[in-house]
Amino acid sequence: MQPIRLNKFLAERIGVSRREADDLIAAGKVTVDGKPAGLGARIDKTSKVCYNKKVIPFETDYLYIAMNKPVGYVCSRRAQGNAPTLYDLLPKEYQKLKTVGRLDKDSSGLILLTNDGDLAFQMTHPKFKKEKIYEVELDKTLEPLHQQMISDYGIMLDDGPSKFTIIHDNNIYIVKISEGRNRQIRRTFAALGYTVTKLHRTNFGKFELSGLKPGEYVTIKP
Repeated sequence: MQPIRLNKFLAERIGVSRREADDLIAAGKVTVDGKPAGLGARIDKTSKVCYNKKVIPFETDYLYIAMNKPVGYVCSRRAQGNAPTLYDLLPKEYQKLKTVGRLDKDSSGLILLTNDGDLAFQMTHPKFKKEKIYEVELDKTLEPLHQQMISDYGIMLDDGPSKFTIIHDNNIYIVKISEGRNRQIRRTFAALGYTVTKLHRTNFGKFELSGLKPGEYVTIKP
């Protein structure tokens, strides 16, 4: 195998961007064969790479999991207050997988987990614009004008304008969005006086939630 750039290797293994990998290297957190790594370094399968003093294997068996996250579970490894973590629903061999993006505690639906940092980056970085689809229920009927405002012009939030497509289907609003800002859908509706009572993700890029009951998961192919 030809040598590869160290920042590319780190991005694929630990789920950061190449620029973030360069920052880790510059901060002295990465060593190659026992010596501090340099920017622009290249490695091969004989190299011993460590990040925060932990060895990162060159060869890795990638795993990909799709789960139907239930309401009430958080996507972090540590429980938050009385809220359990979705890792409580997984067997030990999947405990080291990282979530691809997140769903908040009160949301449910499709969440992906993997140890493939490159896939995680491609699914979550804004430049790739991966579409996510949600089923949304509100505390009251969405006014047509408000629906048009969100879909055509966007609503200004503290972190910038928020714009997404809304389709009304039998008292459920289908939301299609390519961004991934924190609680963006909830905050957008709240800015217009609505409370989201249900937020359920059904699709993420090419992946979709199909036949999984809350808490169930399956291995998938990328």
